[in-house]
Amino acid sequence: MAKLTQDELLAQFEELTLIELAAFVKAFEEKFDVTAAAPVAVAAAGAAGPAAEAVEEQDEFDVILDAAGDKKIQVIKEVRTLTSLGLKEAKDLVDTAGAKVLEKVAKDVAEKAKAALEGAGAKVTVK
Repeated sequence: MAKLTQDELLAQFEELTLIELAAFVKAFEEKFDVTAAAPVAVAAAGAAGPAAEAVEEQDEFDVILDAAGDKKIQVIKEVRTLTSLGLKEAKDLVDTAGAKVLEKVAKDVAEKAKAALEGAGAKVTVK
């Protein structure tokens, strides 16, 4: 039997129907005791691994107060509403540039806190 090149084999497979090709794959798997789907599953799992890690890194966000703005009292009230801090602690936090108002919170909580603080006149960053 003459050895076929890869291109010749592909040309022969192109002529097969999907049902014939599926039957061939099944016979090939039985003859050589292999599974054609295994490498695909491994590749898909390998590709999903880094993506899953990236998602996990983005689970928690910090709300950072960059500046209190003109309405410092309103910002202090919002900080007290968002946290369990007392008046003095909230004022000290607002006076500290780059202070974290909330740490490791969900994205929706961080966005709501940012909107509330910006509504009070503060400049806020979510990281």
